[in-house]
Amino acid sequence: MALFTEQLFADHLTLPYPEAVVVGDAYFAAPVPDLPLRLRIDFAPTIYAGRYDGLRLRIVHLDQGPVDTLVLRFADHGAFDTRDRRNGYRQGQGEYGTITDWTRSEHPPWAGISVTRLRAAIDQYVRLWIPGAPPVRTGPPSAIAPAPHQRTSATRAR
Repeated sequence: MALFTEQLFADHLTLPYPEAVVVGDAYFAAPVPDLPLRLRIDFAPTIYAGRYDGLRLRIVHLDQGPVDTLVLRFADHGAFDTRDRRNGYRQGQGEYGTITDWTRSEHPPWAGISVTRLRAAIDQYVRLWIPGAPPVRTGPPSAIAPAPHQRTSATRAR
């Protein structure tokens, strides 16, 4: 089963990096194109084949190779709290806070993921290692578009 990686990054995480691409099951980005630091994000594997419990972030220097690695666990960031409560999964049980690619389904294994806290953690990590990286939108999308700015000055153009 596919992990639908491109859909996760494009439609759900919506990271703001100008140069980014999904290759296989990994997301690659140049948050600041003029710097030699790159971001790679993929799914963090568990000891079980085809089971993932988070996102693995890596900062890679173009000349020097890997600089740092961080795993953002789904359970630590509430990514599947709703699903896990609904299914009766408890912390410490095999499927709690994980996704698997064991079954054939047309739906992504991460369907229903809550990305707000993951997005905030990605933003912190990237901005720590890559100065000048654009900020990630960390709140939920606004339901109402802001009103256009209107001139409130008492003076009028003549």
